[in-house]
Amino acid sequence: MEPDEPPAAPSGLWRAGSTFVVGTVALLCRGFVKGLSSSESSGLDKFLKLLDERKDIEGRQRGLITVSNHVSVMDDPMIWGILPISYMINPDNMRWGLGSYDLCFTNKGLSTFFSLGQVLPTHRSAHSQYGGLYQPTITQAIRLLSHGPFTRVNTAPHPAAKSLNSPDLADPFTGGHLTFSTNGHDTFPAPSAYLNRRHSWIHIFPEGMIHQHPDLAMRYFKWGVSRLILESEPMPDIVPMWIEGPEQAMHESRTFPRFLPRPGKHISITFGDKLDGEQVFGDLRRRWKQLCDEEEEKSGKMEVGVLNEALKHSEEATQLRKECTMRVRNAILKLRQLRGHGDEDPKGGLAETWRKEGSLREGPKEDGSWTKDT
Repeated sequence: MEPDEPPAAPSGLWRAGSTFVVGTVALLCRGFVKGLSSSESSGLDKFLKLLDERKDIEGRQRGLITVSNHVSVMDDPMIWGILPISYMINPDNMRWGLGSYDLCFTNKGLSTFFSLGQVLPTHRSAHSQYGGLYQPTITQAIRLLSHGPFTRVNTAPHPAAKSLNSPDLADPFTGGHLTFSTNGHDTFPAPSAYLNRRHSWIHIFPEGMIHQHPDLAMRYFKWGVSRLILESEPMPDIVPMWIEGPEQAMHESRTFPRFLPRPGKHISITFGDKLDGEQVFGDLRRRWKQLCDEEEEKSGKMEVGVLNEALKHSEEATQLRKECTMRVRNAILKLRQLRGHGDEDPKGGLAETWRKEGSLREGPKEDGSWTKDT
């Protein structure tokens, strides 16, 4: 293989491991959702049709983003138990998620499990100086959604850490060089480097933390989802979702054994229609493209998912992210209304509303809700 020739896929053993992990976890979740709980799904047929259209990797024209409210620590993977078994054993057509670095990637065993399970290591700003909107994992997510592969990753030999306490990881069945770092020190497989990962599917919980509210109200949405929508090329398909029931199976007030979901609850998953991307986000993407063109005239061409300071922090860039994020939230609110819930307090969608929490972000609240940082 020529040095610059993009690899078709990770090694066969890595793919087999990923199929095993994704398939096994999904089957366990299906057993819980279908066997130990009552469940219902709305719009699933339309969503499965969309996944069917994406089976041919070479024929994919764009990535896929699913976005939903966040009601329990087990939302992902529990909600994917609603999918038929045949969809669960094909990692090439399954979701990629964002997992907390300090919970899911603290040692080599956890790093291996979650990486095989198609979870990207994500730093939380409340727990790490490397968190935030511009961390390298968001770049990976943007590239996964785009027309890859992107092979300009770390090409140095992987410094295989011998300690099992190290989170460092690479595909051990290859040269281990197609990696990226989340903080300049660690090493993880770079999924966007492979042809079979182009135009992937990413699921995101924009609230960024669990919110279990008696009325199923949502917190404000963080701006990471806006980066995925504005910067991926071409614009991904976007499907809003609404989930209910996992908050009962894994309520934050649960006692021992906390790690086990409670059976006998009702799980409801609502898949919305695929959004008309041009109608909903077209004007924002055109303004974003204009901003990028202006900055590239000044500083030169930028790689996909990489921004200069102006594109990170200028007033117009900030406003575009705010507006994009609010439109995503409104799409999910429409599903909430379809499920029979009343209108939310409009202030619930504003970050300013939640600043009064200060450092008291987690636990029971005066309004009867519970929150948990994830």
